[in-house]
Amino acid sequence: MVLGISFLEAPLKFRAPDVTPRIGLGIGRIVFRALNTVEVLLAAALAVVIVWGDVPTAALVSGVVVAGVLVVQLAAIRPVLNRRSDRVLAGEDAPRSHAHLAYVAAEVVKVAALVVAGVAALSAS
Repeated sequence: MVLGISFLEAPLKFRAPDVTPRIGLGIGRIVFRALNTVEVLLAAALAVVIVWGDVPTAALVSGVVVAGVLVVQLAAIRPVLNRRSDRVLAGEDAPRSHAHLAYVAAEVVKVAALVVAGVAALSAS
């Protein structure tokens, strides 16, 4: 989901014909809100598995990294991005935000940690 949305859908939608920045941002807010909701639910499920399951240390640490990155994205980065998109959606010509780069960097860390967690979990079974 992270790869498909963050690294494919998000940048490509702005290249589609007749998709203005306002339309793209409106779509992006809806899509990322849905993605983040699913991520929070999956993080909660992961917490349950960690508490009640026998999880390899590498998978545990990676899972904690994923959850931590998600918290940073939702608590620190998304609010900055939302304020900018609010301005653009209101018709203002807002400058590009460096918060996008922070969000992408967080997504890269999250994907790497998910891969490590998956490999560790599969190797242990």
